[in-house]
Amino acid sequence: MNGQPVSAFTAAETAAMDTALEAALQGPRGANPLVGAVVVGPDGSQLATGYHRGAGTAHAEADAIATAISTGVDLHGSTMVVTLEPCNHVGRTGPCAQAIIDAGITNVVYAVDDPHDPAAGGATTLRAAGVSVRSGLAAERALDLNRRWFQAVDAKRPFVTLHIAQTMDSRIAAEDGTSQWISSPESLADNHGIRSRIDAILVGTQTVLVDNPRLTARDANGDVTGKQPLRAVMGLRDVPEDAAVRGDDGRVLHLPTRDPHEALAMLFAAGTRHVMVEGGSRILSAFLAEGLVDELIVYLAPTLLGSGTPALNGLGIGTLAEAQRWEWDAASCGAVQFLGRDIRLHLRPEEATVPQQTQDPPATAQPVSTQSTSTPSTSIDSLPVRTAAGTAMGGY
Repeated sequence: MNGQPVSAFTAAETAAMDTALEAALQGPRGANPLVGAVVVGPDGSQLATGYHRGAGTAHAEADAIATAISTGVDLHGSTMVVTLEPCNHVGRTGPCAQAIIDAGITNVVYAVDDPHDPAAGGATTLRAAGVSVRSGLAAERALDLNRRWFQAVDAKRPFVTLHIAQTMDSRIAAEDGTSQWISSPESLADNHGIRSRIDAILVGTQTVLVDNPRLTARDANGDVTGKQPLRAVMGLRDVPEDAAVRGDDGRVLHLPTRDPHEALAMLFAAGTRHVMVEGGSRILSAFLAEGLVDELIVYLAPTLLGSGTPALNGLGIGTLAEAQRWEWDAASCGAVQFLGRDIRLHLRPEEATVPQQTQDPPATAQPVSTQSTSTPSTSIDSLPVRTAAGTAMGGY
């Protein structure tokens, strides 16, 4: 499953993969992986760079090809270097494998196989058309780029973004329950931009009963935008008939459970591949405690309340050694961004590390799990095994 040895790739291909991985970070996290692509000429020069800008937009390979063609570059005999196996399915965009073939590109180098069954098999299609295909270049880096997406695909659940709008002292509402508006107008606009590209937005029944939110994607004028997420309400209590979340389009789904795993299973069955969890504090805490949050976005307002509703109400952590560890995420507008008066923080779970044993365990010792439930470890060998690409990690 290790693909080609490092010696199988040229210096130009290695440099192009570095560029592709950097380009991929410009895209948004969510239902689709972050992907970057670079077209390399026969002389080793980088002819064009592309990346995926989100669901419904051109994939990275098609973006790079279009950029090259728009500048009059002849792609015949060139090499496509891409961070993920080119897709092989027709969705909102055409298959990248066919676009590569049609462009006259004769060589493809990619990092890791696509584990998503509907999209898989691009490598096989390319080889059948006479394109030379190699894989495994910068595989570990490409895997790390999308490790939480790989885990969500493997678990057959939606990718989960969790959003918190809070004060500096981690309050999401004042003591009297007021919360509008803790965030700046710029933060609200950013949040509605995310709403416009996700599949579903999730809150608890308590939030519906207390705040009566609409959960719609709106523009700066407060008008509903074109694409709207499914509005999901999680909890055992019924959603009132006159609740604003019901809207008038029927795109509301009640999830009669308090179990985050069950809620995600219901959403996945309903076609959701990217959900944003917005609150309240019980729901936020439940998803975090179960290790189901793939992306964390915090809008931090320069405000102090001193009391009121905390953003989180307990994660079952009793000692510092059990603390959840997060890392800054450079993707999707970067790790730290100023939005009006607020700071937008963007994080992802830190990958679990497996401590090395300094000596052999006693023969009678029982196996002990060293993986955190909140950040399962991912490696090349842990990727879902499939045959659509011809081999587990590609090859000639």
